Amino acid sequence: MAHKRYAVAIAAAFVTAGALAAAPANAVANGHDATPGMFPFDVKFTMTNIPNPDGTTRSSACSGALIAPQWVITAGHCFHDVNRNPVSGPVPYPTTATLGKVDLADKGGQTVNVTDVRQAPKGDIALGKLDRPVYGILPLLVNRQQPAVGQKLTLAGWGATDSVNPVPGTHMTYGEVAVGAVEDVDLLVHGVSPAADTSACLYDSGAPYFKPVGVKTGVLVAVESDGPDCPHDTPETTTRVDVVADWIGSQLGYAGVAANE
Repeated sequence: MAHKRYAVAIAAAFVTAGALAAAPANAVANGHDATPGMFPFDVKFTMTNIPNPDGTTRSSACSGALIAPQWVITAGHCFHDVNRNPVSGPVPYPTTATLGKVDLADKGGQTVNVTDVRQAPKGDIALGKLDRPVYGILPLLVNRQQPAVGQKLTLAGWGATDSVNPVPGTHMTYGEVAVGAVEDVDLLVHGVSPAADTSACLYDSGAPYFKPVGVKTGVLVAVESDGPDCPHDTPETTTRVDVVADWIGSQLGYAGVAANE
């Protein structure tokens, strides 16, 4: 059964930020462990005090990427009200963004607060504004061209590695996928390397699918949205960024975020 990569069903088990930090060092299902220095733009989001309809709260996590010094991108459904409707405006619950490291136990990196959220006019995409600019890390460029069937992309995230008792990862994992279908707003992708069932998992919501330029930057093509239980070798739903590239540029205040390749 398909489900958003936000892992609502078990999020109540993580009632504190400390519980999230205690998770095993894993992420994208059947992927490679990222080595120090890889993909510093990749973001691990930690959300706390998320309200439940019964008045209790929970914690959860998403993935994402830096696209400008003070802006990150993720899945729209990562930010929602108590009824799980996506919201814009002030961040609906405390959210931090950690980037610049491949393992939470590593020294260095940067952790900043997300203050504002802006939902895209179409697709499962949101932008988050940080409370301060992040310097020393190259953002991903945002693709403007329509992706092509067969195109190879890299996925990097901080999610679980299995849908059975999933927990947010503490070590970044990555893998390669191929585009299987191009839809109006979404891309359907499937695993290629290191295995056919390399796939996004719970807590990978918003993880970037990108064309790497070395290991420090690249061109963002899509973000993770939804898919079957992981690991799997069937289509995964991701949201294209080219269809909202102009909107992204307008939110960030300049057009240079997009790549004309």
